[in-house]
This record gives sequence, C-alpha cells and structure tokens, in this order.
Amino acid sequence: MRHSIRRQFSLIFIGLMAGMILLCWLMNTFFLEQYYIARKTGVIMGAYETISQAANSDTYSTEAFRGKLNDVCGVYNITIYVMDANSRTKYASINGGSELEIRLMAYLFGVDTDTTKVIREGEDYVVQRVRVGEDEYLEMYGRLNSGISFIMRTPVESIRESVKDANRFQIYVGVLVTMAGGVIIWLVSRKITRPILELSHISEKMVHLDFEAKYQGKTRNEIDLLGENINKLSASLERSISELKTANNELQRDIEKKEQIDEMRKEFLANVSHELKTPIALIQGYAEGLAEGINDDPESRSFYCEVIMDEAGKMNDMVKKLLTLNQLEFGNDRVIMERFDLTALVKNQLQSADILTKQNGIEIRMEEWPSVFVWGDEYKIEEVFMNYFSNAVHYCGGAKKIVISLEQREDKVRVGVFNTGSPIPEEAIPRLWEKFYKVDKARTREYGGSGVGLSIVKAIMESMNQLYGVENHSNGVLFWFELERVV
Repeated sequence: MRHSIRRQFSLIFIGLMAGMILLCWLMNTFFLEQYYIARKTGVIMGAYETISQAANSDTYSTEAFRGKLNDVCGVYNITIYVMDANSRTKYASINGGSELEIRLMAYLFGVDTDTTKVIREGEDYVVQRVRVGEDEYLEMYGRLNSGISFIMRTPVESIRESVKDANRFQIYVGVLVTMAGGVIIWLVSRKITRPILELSHISEKMVHLDFEAKYQGKTRNEIDLLGENINKLSASLERSISELKTANNELQRDIEKKEQIDEMRKEFLANVSHELKTPIALIQGYAEGLAEGINDDPESRSFYCEVIMDEAGKMNDMVKKLLTLNQLEFGNDRVIMERFDLTALVKNQLQSADILTKQNGIEIRMEEWPSVFVWGDEYKIEEVFMNYFSNAVHYCGGAKKIVISLEQREDKVRVGVFNTGSPIPEEAIPRLWEKFYKVDKARTREYGGSGVGLSIVKAIMESMNQLYGVENHSNGVLFWFELERVV
C-alpha cells in the first residue's frame, strides 16, 4: 500500500527522532556553552567560598586548605593563585598557578589591558571572561577583608570543544538509534497493521456480498472490538440481503401474477380434464367389468383390481404435482431466497438416487467440484434437479451414461444434466415446458409420468427469475438451469 499505516508509523517515528536530534543539537549549540560557563562559575564561586572561609579562620596555610583547592583544580581544570597582604604566595596550583601572580598584581593595581567581559561582580571579587592572545578564559579575582588576594582561571576553549564533541557524538548516536528504531517500529507496526489488513480484506469481501470471512482476533483491544462489530454487521447484512432478495422476488412475481391468473385457471381446468379422462375411463371400465362379473376367476379379478389401483395411484401422483404446480403458478408457495452450497446439494441428491441408477445399469459421471455458494430456495432447487435427473434416468439409452456438469459464468452458475440416448425432436422442444405435454406418450405412461415435471421446473425457475433450458446433442439431451452465484 502506498499510504499504509505501517509506513506512516515508520515515517512519523523517524521524523520525530530526527526532529528531537536536531532540537538537541540546536540546544547544545546555543545553550550548552552558557550552561557549562554557569557551572564553571559555580565551581569558581565554590573555590572562592573555600578561600574566604580559610581567610576568616586563618587556616589557609593548612594542608586541608591546600587539599581542597588541589581537588578543585584537578577535577575542574582550574588554575588558582593566592597571596597574603604582604604579597607572599600562600597557594599556587601545580597547573600554572604561579604564572598568575603577575596577572593578579595587574588587576589589583588596575593596569590590565586584555579584553574582558564581566559576568558577575561582588564586593570583593569579579568574575569575567577574558581573551589572552588567541585563548579565552573564565577568570575570577579579588581581595578579601583579611588582605588575602586571589585569582583563578579556567579555559573556555575546552568548553567549546566539549560542546562540539557532545554534538558530534549525539549525531552519531542519534542516527544509529533512528535507524534501529525505524527497523523496530517497522516490525512492531506489522503486528498492529495485520488485524487492520484482515478487517480490510473482510470488508472487501462484504462489498461483493461474501459474508463467510469472520474476524478472529483475541487480544481484546480496540481493533478486536471493531472486528466483533464488523462480524455482527456481516451477519446482519447477510440476513437483510436474504430478506431483500426474497422480497424482491415476491414483488417481481406479484407484478406478473395478476395478468396470468385468469389464463392459468382456464388452462389448468382444460388440462386436468383432459389428463384425468383416460385414467377415469379405465377405472370405470374395469370397475364395471368387476361388477358385472365378466371374468369370475380370481386371477382376472386380481388383474382388474391391479389396473384400478395403478391408475388411481397415477391419478393421485398427478393431482399432487398439479397442486404443487398450482401453488407455484398462483404465488401461494413462498420462495425463500437463501445462500447455500450447490455442490453439496447435487452430491446429496446423487447419493440418494444411487440405487435407482444401478438398477437401470446407468453410469453417472461428475467431476469433483469445490464448494459453490449460490442464492435460491434450496428445497425447490432440489426438486428442479431431481426432475431433470429422473427424466434423464427414464430416457437414458445408448451408452447408458448420465453426466452432471457445473459451469461458472461471471455472477451465474449453470448446472447441466446430460443423458445419452435419442435427441428430442426439434419441433417438440418449445412445448416441453407446457403442462401435460409428452413427447413419447407411450413411454411416459409406461413409467408413470404425468407430463407435469418440467412445468414444475419452469414455475420454480421463473419464481426465482432465473434461466433454464434444454439442448440437443448428437448422442443425447442436456437439460440445464442457472442460479446467481455468491461473488
């Protein structure tokens, strides 16, 4: 990602580190020297207090006094010279204290000509910055009430070198820390951005109406709370979309239903009358034969009864299918649009029909499909598939093979049921979906077909506003239907 949070975290951290290093460098450059001078001034003032106390108590000739001044000179790089009222040396530091005697005399008699800048001034001392040739020093001189005179000095150049060294070292350390910190923040931000990317992936799937992915975070932070809410939103959206699709299908059906009701009623009554005429006539004829005792032997009576029961069973089956078809066409059977696995449905139906195909010596071929999720009424799609499959079994001939196929087409999935055998006459194809239409009436009646199965398929697919059809091939017939795929 060009504008990823991970990159932004890293750039912000590096920017902050670079800014802090620059700020520290500026603070050192403009204020560290003054800070060091203030510290040195404090040290010099401390040495002054030591000399003043020694003068007041007359202990400046003791080893303790000399020891204190030696410590100050050694630790803070200060040069000190002290003399009494008779101009006799009382203390001279080993780092050049005796060289300051002449300079102290010049200050006391007011004959010093070096450039000076007074920093602090008291009743008996002066603190100043002074340049001697190319070198600059911080000096303090004065005369106490007891007659003791003193001068002490520390070079300012060493302070400047310390500032430069501190800045240089800080830059080196800062660059190293920034680089190491950048790597660490890059790795740490990966842990932070991973759940965010996961949520982005889930939301992208939700855009395409795929609600399978769920957030699995367990750290219980703010991102996890967002993930839980997205999971709830996903479930709510899936439920709402299912309800909307169901309502949309009902609305589309209602628009067409009013215009079709009258015509469907007339057609239904005419077809039912025609289809029931033959079995009723058979039942009536054989029943009259039994009543009149045309054949008195038990075998004939048993045959007559079997014919009557067989025809009554066919009539019962046809009436059930007609009732189902009637409910679909009149819109009384509500279509529930839901998301389901089409692959699992087909496999379950084939497993249920395994005994039927083996009894008829039919070979079933079907490639291994992955799970394919679609929108539709699962129970009605089962009926569509089984109508196609039962027709394929009854009309299967030649090589005695049935091939189940699945083809994904953008946002659609097409399921095909192909059986080997004789093609359907071209003039009969447009009428296949009509109620009670039979291409081969003798064969249809032989296995108990009513000519209503494909009409039920038509009614179911049109209730879901999906396509269906049939195709002739050189070695058989292919029936197919389509459903909306979950993208």
